Amino acid sequence: MERLQNFIDGAYCDPVKGQYLDNYEPASGTVYSQIPNSTEEDVELAVKAAEKAFPIWSEMSKSERSAILVKLSEGIQARMDEFVKAESRDNGKPLSLAAHVDIPRAVSNFHFFATAIIHYASESHQMEGVGVNYTLRKPIGIVGCISPWNLPLYLFSWKIAPALAAGNCVIAKPSEITPYTAYLLGKVAKEAGMPDGVLNILHGEGRYAGDAIVKHTKIKAISFTGGTATGEYIARTAAPMFKKLSLELGGKNPNIIFADCDFKEMLSTTLRSSFANQGQICLCGSRIFVERPIYDKFKEEFVKRVDSTVVAHPDNPDAKLGAVVSKPHMEKVLSYVELAKEEGGTVLTGGERVTVEGYENGYYLRPTVIEGLSFDCRTNQEEIFGPVVTITPFDTEEEVLMMANSTKYGLSATLWTSDLKRAHRMANELHSGIVWINSWLVRDLRTPFGGMKASGVGREGGWEALRFFTEAKNVFVKY
Repeated sequence: MERLQNFIDGAYCDPVKGQYLDNYEPASGTVYSQIPNSTEEDVELAVKAAEKAFPIWSEMSKSERSAILVKLSEGIQARMDEFVKAESRDNGKPLSLAAHVDIPRAVSNFHFFATAIIHYASESHQMEGVGVNYTLRKPIGIVGCISPWNLPLYLFSWKIAPALAAGNCVIAKPSEITPYTAYLLGKVAKEAGMPDGVLNILHGEGRYAGDAIVKHTKIKAISFTGGTATGEYIARTAAPMFKKLSLELGGKNPNIIFADCDFKEMLSTTLRSSFANQGQICLCGSRIFVERPIYDKFKEEFVKRVDSTVVAHPDNPDAKLGAVVSKPHMEKVLSYVELAKEEGGTVLTGGERVTVEGYENGYYLRPTVIEGLSFDCRTNQEEIFGPVVTITPFDTEEEVLMMANSTKYGLSATLWTSDLKRAHRMANELHSGIVWINSWLVRDLRTPFGGMKASGVGREGGWEALRFFTEAKNVFVKY
């Protein structure tokens, strides 16, 4: 049984209290490794290492930091197969998804911010006849980055890359459910020549390690992606300490389909936007609204496509869906299917566990489509975060906008129409931080990412991330 270790001060080490957690393989339902269950003592060690490293890293030139981060990016690329297999095994997602999305995106994240920091320009404002103001942006110091289990290395790197590029030292905690690729990252950082103590990776439960990171007085900023309830707790805890906060939280995203859409392209993309990564992406369109003239056609074709979707072991090249991430999560998703039935919904397909030969204890679910629910029922208001979507007909723009905007979330929305005026009009009115028109999950690393309402606070990506991980200082010079 392999035991993972924390990565602190440039070296792997056991947790101070010697406590470990079982790490399950979703595809088989069996324990295949153990991870440290870190506590505040481990966080304290990491903070001390970061304090020692901060003057070295923050005073290093941007080009020197950039070169190390580029090497880190190249190091992941060189170990692509190892990272892909580890991500798939740890998370349960198809091997092909990890190979084409998760790990390549992590490579891109490091490379993007490694080069972006070189071109990051400060602002200046001239006061005519008086003087000039210019803005300095300095690294904050020590920052905490806490990432989720659905896109483990992808979102882990999405946080720590800009934090490091800006000159900060990082205390990072991946989800205890999917720790393996973050564990491997320590080796790559060491090989890239990153000074000891700049990047520290701790494993363990949020209630211990995560809580200690949030509460530590010397950690000046928290970047968190995860559930809204946890985000609320972090905000309550960190706000009185005047920490900077970036919270990327839940979503209950609408997928709005008008009758004048490109039906073939819409159908193909909607299948993906509904069930990619077993529906475990905060951007999945879990509420599908279809204009009434094409509702019956959509329902027939969509259900047919969903029925033919292959659920299999992640190593199976034909697998479109693998296993959901854990047994408790599988049970949560199934409980929502039962709730939908109680609320008057009709399950058109799916809604049950799948048995994969040779992996009978794995956490596999058949993709599920439900109709007949009111827009304001719990199934349509609460985040399920699994391979479950609802479909609902609509008649007017006003009606679908009301339904789309009815949840407490506001992360993303997808809109299908050939009417350019309507597309812009709807995009303006949707309460979402991101709107995709005739597409889904097209991401430009330069653009701001984040949600409204209970979907979070702040924005990540591009200059927004570099602004978050720096403090602005205005300097005035009199003529």
